[in-house]
Amino acid sequence: MSVLDNWEQWKDFLGDRLNQAQGEGMNQSVVSDVAYQVGEYLAQQVEPKNEQERVLAELWKVADEQEQHAIANMMVKLVQNEG
Repeated sequence: MSVLDNWEQWKDFLGDRLNQAQGEGMNQSVVSDVAYQVGEYLAQQVEPKNEQERVLAELWKVADEQEQHAIANMMVKLVQNEG
């Protein structure tokens, strides 16, 4: 079972990676850039596995680059607030 199959597992996975990155001294700007790159990769290469991912994929497709950065930053905030 992939972490992409379940929304809660996906958020937990992202939160764990975020905590690891911050623990290694990665600043918020770098975290933001990495989140954008992950979002871009997922949008281009990975088929959404659940409804939440489908919504994010559709939003990503219609967003311009600035809006995509905002989506990525919101995902970071989401997992930070739950962690």
